[in-house]
Amino acid sequence: MPLETNNPKRKSWVTVPDNSDFPIQNIPFGVFLTKEDVITIGTRIGDYAIDLGALQQLHYFEGIELTDDMFMQDTLNDFISDGKKTWRLVRSRIGDIFDSNNPKLRDNKEHRDIIIFKMEDVEMQLPVLIGDYTDFYSSKEHATNLGKMFRDPENALLPNWLHIPVGYHGRSSTIVPSGIPVHRPMGQTLPNGESTPVFGPSRLVDFELETAFITTDANIMGENIAINEAEDYIFGMVLLNDWSARDIQKWEYVPLGPFLAKNFASSISPWIVTMDALEPFKTKGPIQEPMPLPYLQQKGKHTYDINLEVYIEPENVAPSLVSKSNFKYMYWTMSQQLAHHTSNGCRVNSGDMMGSGTISGPTPDSFGSMLELTWGGKNPIKMNDGSERKFINDNDTVIMKGYCQNSTVRLGFGEVSSKLLPPFVRK
Repeated sequence: MPLETNNPKRKSWVTVPDNSDFPIQNIPFGVFLTKEDVITIGTRIGDYAIDLGALQQLHYFEGIELTDDMFMQDTLNDFISDGKKTWRLVRSRIGDIFDSNNPKLRDNKEHRDIIIFKMEDVEMQLPVLIGDYTDFYSSKEHATNLGKMFRDPENALLPNWLHIPVGYHGRSSTIVPSGIPVHRPMGQTLPNGESTPVFGPSRLVDFELETAFITTDANIMGENIAINEAEDYIFGMVLLNDWSARDIQKWEYVPLGPFLAKNFASSISPWIVTMDALEPFKTKGPIQEPMPLPYLQQKGKHTYDINLEVYIEPENVAPSLVSKSNFKYMYWTMSQQLAHHTSNGCRVNSGDMMGSGTISGPTPDSFGSMLELTWGGKNPIKMNDGSERKFINDNDTVIMKGYCQNSTVRLGFGEVSSKLLPPFVRK
């Protein structure tokens, strides 16, 4: 049964610009800091941030079982722990409050002044306390491209890739929200033709176009999650720039995979778009051959039609579009990733984050990293000012955008934007 909150005919009394990522059908969740240095959980409609803590204090959530301070915290973890029933009730109530036909808040200026802020007057924060972070490697096109570059082009995929959602455990301490700059990392690299490594700044810093999903408390240790139940434990999605230092990675990744080349920074968009909001954009994913083992088998629509874009903005220069991809190209679904992750009894908690892995499409302009777009630096990309990029230069800003659009509604994630600074220098 379709959710009324997703009704494409619904309008809000809050002004929503054309092509906004945040119509009343979205209602994402995030955390922001006001000018008065008050931190609160909120949502967004158009170009306005809405203080859910103030809404709760003013009794707009009466009838929904919530702890008294549910939205007056500095993370969404407790709210996410309350589960899907509560998420739906709250999202539905917000939709009702801001419906163009509901005068209760619309006609109460005193309450509006307490609850609604212009986006430029708030500072977005990390929306959840991320206890654990897992990064998958689930784009067949991306894995194939890397296999062609670094291994046997005739056998680009490793034997396990078509059977399991390959992943590794990342570092949650360096996940930052959009707008926080990132330093070029230092590390060991092996110069071409040399047998002894050197230590210094990475020369091959790259972006990775990804999304990530945020989980609720899913299981106890030793318990697995069935594939047909996995979607119930996914709260929502964000955009993810999973920064990568390719030269450091090349030297260190054998035998245990990524380490310092990946854990220096991962940037995410600040608004979590719920799976309920994305429901109208569900679609079928690629055919999986060979058929996965029974615990990973799915039928029907289990992925999402999310348009993705990457821009590089050199300092004082207009951004250049370098990639256009789509989440629907992903070979392994989020449900399969979560089911596999817990198949051995691994515990998953509220606020855990699971990265999709680089999302590359079938055409060269849809590749999800500079490594692929420039084919290892052999084919530089021209910027709007005529300069070229093989990888990311100091003081470049990488901007990722994502949105869904059908014949009736457009909604999206906003953006994740972060600037690459020179290496950190201790004073």
